[in-house]
Amino acid sequence: MSLNRCEQRIFDYLQRHPEEGQFWREKVRTAAARFPGQAAVRLEAELWRYYEERCAVAEPFRTAARTEGLRRTSLLNLSEHVLRLWTEPKPPKQR
Repeated sequence: MSLNRCEQRIFDYLQRHPEEGQFWREKVRTAAARFPGQAAVRLEAELWRYYEERCAVAEPFRTAARTEGLRRTSLLNLSEHVLRLWTEPKPPKQR
């Protein structure tokens, strides 16, 4: 899985901040359960809102926003990645 700079920045931040990471793990699991088949798209939108919020208050987001700007970037790869990492695999269908 290849993540863009913005996605990698979020993922690294969640790894370094356990409380934030736990919050997002629960959010991902809830989205997967409530919106099967649509969870990645819904999470992508929430991750962008999170990125915008973090750009106002936290490093390294603040510096990135100042140097790169705050242009909307797809976070779909990240949302699909965390869905695979943080949710239980579905058992294969029985025939």
